[in-house]
Amino acid sequence: METPANNNNNSNSVLQRSVAMRIIKQGAEARVFESTFMGKKVVVKERFSKKYRHPVLDSKLTLKRLYGEARTLAKARKLGVATPALYAIDFVTNTLTFEFVEGTSIKDILLQSAPLPSPDGKLEEIASKIGRTIARLHDGGLIHGDLTTSNMLLDDKTGQLVLIDFGLGSTSTLPEDKAVDLYVLERALLSMHSSIGPLMSLVLAAYNKSSKYWSSTLNKLAAVRMRGRKRVMVG
Repeated sequence: METPANNNNNSNSVLQRSVAMRIIKQGAEARVFESTFMGKKVVVKERFSKKYRHPVLDSKLTLKRLYGEARTLAKARKLGVATPALYAIDFVTNTLTFEFVEGTSIKDILLQSAPLPSPDGKLEEIASKIGRTIARLHDGGLIHGDLTTSNMLLDDKTGQLVLIDFGLGSTSTLPEDKAVDLYVLERALLSMHSSIGPLMSLVLAAYNKSSKYWSSTLNKLAAVRMRGRKRVMVG
């Protein structure tokens, strides 16, 4: 992880290249741009201020989340989870600069795929990679916080599953937190990719084989599902 020696200089460098920045995603907490950094194609994530918050509180929360995302990403890479490399942090413009991963989002792959079983086994292999990756993350005490198919890429060069956007990531060894992480993915698959078929069952099968603590996590997942159903019924 590279931290700028001079925030003002780094801020200027970000602003100087802002002309070439192309927005690729707008969320409630951040904007994501495609740009260049030291001659490399990169992704720049900007956490913008919230006008409804007190400026001092807003600044503290933003810095905390920048630090948190950088730390979680670094820990995930140490665990052997494929993520984009972090090139720079700018605490003046509240930006993180990441490696640009040449790949296809799992969301796009699934939206263009026929239902299971796939003739070439591609979907089954993707599900297996997802399950193994999440198991490695969870066994290392990390929670992604936003496990959706939009935050997963299939690297064109290596074929690895790459996790992105750790903005809601946290550290936890609690089965409850791991179960909620899996439930978020399950709901995303049901809402966006239900036509594919039981992909989540394949993900969980790979998770079970790879995780040391799968039993306690899946017991909690059943309880989390039940709470989710009750919320839907009550409205």
